[in-house]
Amino acid sequence: MKPNVLFIIDSFEQGGSERQALQLLRQLHSSGEVRVHLACLQDRGSLRAEAEDLGIGEIHEYPLTSFYDLNFAKQIRRFTSYVKENEIDVVHTHCFYTNIFGMTGAYLARVPARITSKGETDGFRTPTQKRAERTSFRLAHRVIANCLVVQHQLIREGLSPKRIIQHYNGLDLDRLKAAAGLSRDEALKRFALPQGRRFITIVANLRNPVKDHPMFLRAAARVRAAVPDAAFVVAGEGELMPSLRELAAALEIGDDVHFIGRCDDVASLLFASHVGVLSSKAEGFANAILEYMAASLPVVATDVGGVREAIVEGKTGHIVPSGDDEAMAARIIQVLKDDENARRMGVRGQAIVAEQFSSEHHLRNTIELYDELLSKHAGRLESEPVRVPAASQVPHLNEKS
Repeated sequence: MKPNVLFIIDSFEQGGSERQALQLLRQLHSSGEVRVHLACLQDRGSLRAEAEDLGIGEIHEYPLTSFYDLNFAKQIRRFTSYVKENEIDVVHTHCFYTNIFGMTGAYLARVPARITSKGETDGFRTPTQKRAERTSFRLAHRVIANCLVVQHQLIREGLSPKRIIQHYNGLDLDRLKAAAGLSRDEALKRFALPQGRRFITIVANLRNPVKDHPMFLRAAARVRAAVPDAAFVVAGEGELMPSLRELAAALEIGDDVHFIGRCDDVASLLFASHVGVLSSKAEGFANAILEYMAASLPVVATDVGGVREAIVEGKTGHIVPSGDDEAMAARIIQVLKDDENARRMGVRGQAIVAEQFSSEHHLRNTIELYDELLSKHAGRLESEPVRVPAASQVPHLNEKS
C-alpha cells in the first residue's frame, strides 16, 4: 500500500515556502510512490490554480484566528477527522503556522509520521511565537532544517539533534531555463524594460521588512552614480511598494528602478538580468539565490542564514554585511566592470546548483525520510501497543499573531 501523505501550507501566495511545498508535492505525485493530499490555512493566492492542476482531489481549508480560541479547537476537530477518515500516514508541514496547527492535529490523530519544517533564523518571530513553534517541534518526529545555519540554531535552542534532519531546498532547474530562441530584447519587452541598460534584479516579496529593500535601493543609488547604464528591477508584490517607490524617488533613481510586481516568468526576467541580489536582514536558506545561480547570474547577497552554504565568495558571487549598502554597491560595481569574470561566476553557480540543490535530490531525501519514519512506526506497532494521547496532554500553544 502506498502511504498517504498530507501537506499543509499556509496559503497559495507566491512565497518561497509555498512554492517549495507545491514543487515537492508535484514531484511526489508524479513519482507514484505515495498518494498526496493538500490542505491550507488560507485558501487564497495565485498558486491555487497550480495546485488544482495536480488533480489530487479536494483541498481543505482550516482558517485560524488564534491558537487557543474555540475556532482553533473546531478546526483541529475537523482536521483530525479528515486525517483519520483518509488514513493519513504522513503529515508534512512547511512553515510557522502550519507547524503549530498541523503537529497538534497530527499528534492527536496518532499520525505515524509527523514532519515539520524550519527555514528561518532569528529576526522573523517574537519570543512568544518561538515558544509556540518549539512546542510543535516536540510533537513532531522530525524537523527539517533547510540549511546548516538553521540546524545549528535549533540545537542551540534546545531541540535534540536526533530530531533534526537537514535538507537543502530543491530547485526545479527546468523552471529557470528561458524559452528556446528567446532573445534578450524580447525578454525586456515582456516586462516593459528599456533597451541598452544592464539590470540588477532582486526577487523578493514586498510584505516583510526583513527583506530590506531600502538597503537595496540605497546601494542602487551608489551603483547608478558609478555605472551610467545600470538599472534595477524589483520583482515582488506587497504593501511596502508605495514607500519603496517614494524612497527611490527621494534617492533620485525613480526612473532607473522598475517595480514589476508579481513575476510569474522568473526565467525570462533573470535571462534579461546581469546580477541577482539578496539584501535581507535575516533568512534561512533563500530560494532566490538558487534561482539566480541556476540562471547563470553572479550573485551579491548579504551575509545572512545559509548564504555561505550556497555562494562561494569571489567564485559565484560576493557576500556583504547585512545593512551595508556601500559594500553591496562596491561589489555590484565590481561585477559590472568585469563582464568576463561575471560570466565565469554565473557558469560556476549554475554547476553548483545542478550538483547540490536539484529538486530531484530533494525528492529522494524526502521519500527516504518517509520510509524511515514509517518503518520505525511499523516496528513499534509490532513490539508494543500505542497509547492514544488525550487532548489535555498536548502542551499549551500560544496565541497566533
